[in-house]
Amino acid sequence: MIKNVVAASWKVTTIGVLALSMAACSNGAAKPTEGAVDKGKETAAPVQAASKYPEKALSIIAPSGAGGGWDMTARTIAKVLTETKAMDKPISVENKPGGGGAVFMAEYATKDVKDNYKLFVSSPPILINHLKKEGNTPYGYADTTPLAQLTKDYGAIAVAANSKYKDLKSLLADMKNDPTKLTVAGGSAPGSMDHLVSILPAFKYGIDPKKVKYVSYDGGGEAVTALLGGNADVLGTDASSLDQYVKAGKIRILAVASPQRLGGNMKDIPTMKEQGVDAEFLIWRGFFGPKNMDAGAKKFWEDTIKKMVDSDVWKKEMTANNWETDYKKADDFKTYLAQQETQLKDMLTALGMQK
Repeated sequence: MIKNVVAASWKVTTIGVLALSMAACSNGAAKPTEGAVDKGKETAAPVQAASKYPEKALSIIAPSGAGGGWDMTARTIAKVLTETKAMDKPISVENKPGGGGAVFMAEYATKDVKDNYKLFVSSPPILINHLKKEGNTPYGYADTTPLAQLTKDYGAIAVAANSKYKDLKSLLADMKNDPTKLTVAGGSAPGSMDHLVSILPAFKYGIDPKKVKYVSYDGGGEAVTALLGGNADVLGTDASSLDQYVKAGKIRILAVASPQRLGGNMKDIPTMKEQGVDAEFLIWRGFFGPKNMDAGAKKFWEDTIKKMVDSDVWKKEMTANNWETDYKKADDFKTYLAQQETQLKDMLTALGMQK
């Protein structure tokens, strides 16, 4: 039964994108409507003044180190907003690594609940970190204002270019003989997204996921450095963040956890299913604001994000990064997060990782 639950859960969209910050929006005082006269008696009909947000520079936070999926997503958002002139105020991107996003959330959910000028990007770890047993956080998506889902990506298993492993099955065969023999690196804490991506094929191959030797780093960039430096044998992360290393000939991706092969520089990389491992791992990336975000600021971002994802500049960036736009507006995104949280809880429970 657990096997069936997990098999269904792994296919849940978990990718996968993305963090910005904002401060208080200013609403003008209500003004009486001119000519609002009823039979000689003047009645002031209040009309809310338009929001002036944004009135100053803002920050987009990537809750990780440089070089990973969150960092790339935050910088892409800032770049497109600036190039399309959708934002006429300065935008900075800040990296705040630690605990796969948990360290940032502890501060954001307690100190920045009304800061409309500080937004952030995230992905399934915002759900997983709240649900897992080890290193969990009391804060999750309910302590934010979900603004939009932006993209989808897929998990990938990679090794250094000089590794002896040429395909996923040979790697899994060695791992099955001795799960502690190989060190698997990821850019997030145990029980989080990179960890789940890393152990997914092993689990599907009949290896006890709890015996896989997983080492976490603060962001995908550090995890890649560990792989290239010989401090790890295998890397599990999102496929798009590895594109630059594939082009540079530094790593070899053994498999992608997608339903079919990806395009671009990854068109020749087989899926896990092609290699006899029935596994998929979809990674979304989304954009969030503070829990008590001003209504005017929320409306601004809902309108601006929609224009951004429809722009040619955004589409060009999607192609360049091997991403796919998978846009969901604020209300739909929030509904989806609640659904995925339930599915991920089932998956972690089956693996004995739930809190």
